[in-house]
Amino acid sequence: MTQPQQTDADQLAFQQYRTLLFSVAYRILGTAADAEDVVQDAWLKWSAAERSRVADPKSYLTRIISNLAMERLRSTRHQRETYVGPWLPEPILTGPDTADGVATADSVSMALLVVLETLSPLERAVFVLKEVFAFSHAEIAEAVERSEAAVRQAAHRAREHVQARRPRFTADRAHRRDVTERFLAAATGGDINTLMELLSPDVTLWTDGGGKVRQALKPVIGLETVAGWFAALGSATYQGIGPGEMRAELTWINGGPGVVFRGPDRVVATMTFDFDPEGRIAAIHNVANPDKLHAVTGGTRHDVS
Repeated sequence: MTQPQQTDADQLAFQQYRTLLFSVAYRILGTAADAEDVVQDAWLKWSAAERSRVADPKSYLTRIISNLAMERLRSTRHQRETYVGPWLPEPILTGPDTADGVATADSVSMALLVVLETLSPLERAVFVLKEVFAFSHAEIAEAVERSEAAVRQAAHRAREHVQARRPRFTADRAHRRDVTERFLAAATGGDINTLMELLSPDVTLWTDGGGKVRQALKPVIGLETVAGWFAALGSATYQGIGPGEMRAELTWINGGPGVVFRGPDRVVATMTFDFDPEGRIAAIHNVANPDKLHAVTGGTRHDVS
């Protein structure tokens, strides 16, 4: 095969699995920017690989992306540990069809990604490959370059850790969207009574400004406190943008209904929701750090299945 033909074949093979590679990297890293970077690095490694050593492109590429993502995660841990205020994942736009698959939607939700932050890089990679993408222990062992026994242990630890901190509730897509719409209307209208109905008694608000914009530096907890916070939203100036200039758009973020807040010239913040067994809002994740809004500003909807 001539060099141009080989390059074309390499590109086709890589593109075939690009969605998988981004989906794995994003769940391991929690940021779209880092995920895109490691996908690019994976392409460089893939294009330089000796083809005679590649029996299965999918397995080979999964090994590359898993190790690159774990390496990147280790290098960013210090930044996250010294972060100003709560660290939340970088939100991405997803399609409404993502929310139809409960397991897929949950696996990319802000709530789960926050829990995955508490795992070691190895545990996180193993959890993502096993629980989300159904790789076998043997396949994962090859991908992360560990023994199968070590992978089984890591998978067990990660699964127990996640289950203890992230109970799964399956409020359907229509209900979640309806509650989100009603919440947004009540918040922008200052309707505290409706907010009190929609919020769980122990609701928690997490705000991520990263020290770049003013946000709460600790979680805001409790029905009355959180309801009061949002009841004032419709009449408050935020980041120099008056209520009349702020637009709130209901859309799909990280596998569920969310809100994008836009000023005249920029995306200002995103908001996503987690629900309790009764279908009330149990947690709100508000990302306002401008460094984490590039993926949403770009408008690309990610296929994370």
